[in-house]
Amino acid sequence: MTVAQKLHELLAEPQIAVMPGCFDALSAKLVAAAGFKVIFMSGFAVSAARLGLPDTGLISFTEMLDSLRNCCAAAAAIPLIGDGDTGYGNALNVQRTVVEYARAGAAAVMIEDQVSPKKCGHTRGKQVISREEARMKIRAAADAKADADILIMARTDARAVLGFDAALERCRDFEEAGADIIFLEAPETADEMRRFCQTMSKPCMANMVPGGKTPILPPAYLQEIGYKLALYPVMLLSSAVAAMQATLTALMPGSTAPLPASISFGELQSVVGFPDYWQLEERYRADV
Repeated sequence: MTVAQKLHELLAEPQIAVMPGCFDALSAKLVAAAGFKVIFMSGFAVSAARLGLPDTGLISFTEMLDSLRNCCAAAAAIPLIGDGDTGYGNALNVQRTVVEYARAGAAAVMIEDQVSPKKCGHTRGKQVISREEARMKIRAAADAKADADILIMARTDARAVLGFDAALERCRDFEEAGADIIFLEAPETADEMRRFCQTMSKPCMANMVPGGKTPILPPAYLQEIGYKLALYPVMLLSSAVAAMQATLTALMPGSTAPLPASISFGELQSVVGFPDYWQLEERYRADV
């Protein structure tokens, strides 16, 4: 069974799937090892980890694709949804993004309707393309998946720009255009979240960003109002940054701050795969 088929089956299950956001091969490997059933490669997190830059369209298609290949390989057989941003151009660019993300091993690709260069969904300064162009890009993505084993997640950022009702209209358009998963970014109340799920016939995703515009609701409540996926896109990155900052503070000359808890070097070797490597090294050792 392919990862796209696994994701399709997961979306058909009655319970919601919690989906941590990864940003590199190691974080994807940790999510898979923890037992989660689906992973999301966050553009915000990749831009931060790979470039040290904000999610404002500065990272390129080739950089995202390279990160995606590494994350998919590390996640093994766990379905991974890749952030495809705006598709990196017009409808034909969207189609290439869909095909290349499928080749890289993604189970689904997210395409959004922001004007390029895009912005993080919970920050200021967003603009969206016309409703007609947004519909056309999702239709192009759905057409491309006919020759690629991948699902399409359609995202609108129109809530912050045009209002909730206009965003809901775009979500209806995306369903009609052939999207498999619908993502209305940054609804501002629990009522808006419920209305969104009640309106859609396709699986819906909730984006949980502490400090963002959307209320942080428990997965059980998100399931109750109709969501199928609960995304936590930057929690791993945020916790990693906090741990690194605390460690750096403790290492500063003259600091009295204690070193934060960490895994042992032996445990770290296990996480990255040294025991498996040593086993294979012995298997293929040449007799001398």
